[in-house]
Amino acid sequence: MEAVKETFFTKDKSFYKTLFSMLLVVALQNVVTYSVNMIDNIMLGRLSQEALSGAATVNQIFFMVDQFALSIGNTLVAITSQYWGQKKLQPIRTLTGIALKLGIIVSFAIVAICGFFPEQVLHIFTNSPEIIAEGKAYLLIIMWTFVLFIISNILMAALRAVGTVNIAFYTSIVSLGVNAFGNYVLIYGKLGFPQLGIRGAAISTLIARIVELLIVVIYIAKVDKKLNLFHKDLFRFNRELKRDYTKVYIPIMISQVLWGVSVPMQTAILGHLSADAIAANSVATTFYQYLKVVVLAMSSTSAVLIGNAIGRGNMREIKQEARTISVIDVIIGICLGLALIALRKPLLSLYNLDATATDLALTLIVIMGFIMMTMSYQMPVSFGLIQGGGDAKFTMKMNMISTWCIVMPLSFMAAFWWKLTVPLVVLVIQSDQIFKCFPTFIHFRKYTWMKKLTR
Repeated sequence: MEAVKETFFTKDKSFYKTLFSMLLVVALQNVVTYSVNMIDNIMLGRLSQEALSGAATVNQIFFMVDQFALSIGNTLVAITSQYWGQKKLQPIRTLTGIALKLGIIVSFAIVAICGFFPEQVLHIFTNSPEIIAEGKAYLLIIMWTFVLFIISNILMAALRAVGTVNIAFYTSIVSLGVNAFGNYVLIYGKLGFPQLGIRGAAISTLIARIVELLIVVIYIAKVDKKLNLFHKDLFRFNRELKRDYTKVYIPIMISQVLWGVSVPMQTAILGHLSADAIAANSVATTFYQYLKVVVLAMSSTSAVLIGNAIGRGNMREIKQEARTISVIDVIIGICLGLALIALRKPLLSLYNLDATATDLALTLIVIMGFIMMTMSYQMPVSFGLIQGGGDAKFTMKMNMISTWCIVMPLSFMAAFWWKLTVPLVVLVIQSDQIFKCFPTFIHFRKYTWMKKLTR
């Protein structure tokens, strides 16, 4: 019998259908989720600068909560997607229970810190008494959403691991609508409701998170036919699976949290340069983040598909799908980068910046466009394929070395020692998205990252 010749790209049409349909839905979900913060900022910005700054300060705390949620969810996807490839449901349920217990412990620990020491926590990010006062009023309500957010994200990660992504998108749309309506009536006191200001924004977000979790729970209990998640297996104690989860979780958590800590520090570096630098970077980053949702969606989709393939155990199929995804990453990156550069002038026309800030923003968007091209390969391959394929330690080591041993020291030197221009400082800050492509490509082509995480 003649052996089947291995091709560079996969010829499986169902693979492409699954890839692009999941990518589209996850990207749209990310856009909606990102828009929730935008709506909060716009509505609070119309209330007062102190309210906007207070909420923005608390959002720094939520950003770290999001890193823990991502690390717990990504670990769950890395392992359970392989079990789904083998069509083994019992371990998926038990692992989801392990993730839920961890998520509840982490979220309540954060709530306790914020509840007992709100002013001390906020003082890490600002010295302004007015901003701390507004932030405290917001934090003492919004902190309860951390628990709901983490639980919802873990449940949606379990669904994503088996290819169910539409419910997350629909849930995000409903959450956006509830949050926007709640902001309108509670911040400004419309339709007979009291005017609660920043506390109104926090309450509307809390209501939206409650609705979000209820929708996901009802869907799993009444609609989902794949997992039967709410089964006695969910909280069944299994020492081996707990050990497997912990082994994967620790490097993913370290990588995610250390990267998360570096982001506000990088923002602070630019904040010490000039008012024009702050404004220009804020505008350029806004457009960059909206396109970045596609890259994040590609990372999530890649992790699920490669995990499923490893679970099925066909080595030829795994390599073909991985190579196909990596090339698609490059194509997507080029398209996104060129789109960002081409649309920079029409997009900037939406803002009322002075001439200096506008010229600076135009330059920064061009830089971000080229960064987008390299990041669109590096991130989905390292976080999606390599980490999703079972090798979390490589990503952890690469991020620790690149962020804390190279980028952060160079960024401080570029801004405060060498006193480089703002565009060059931004380029240094984002430079890891360029040079990480090289170790990522080399490690990817070795295929040693394909690790079986199942029993």
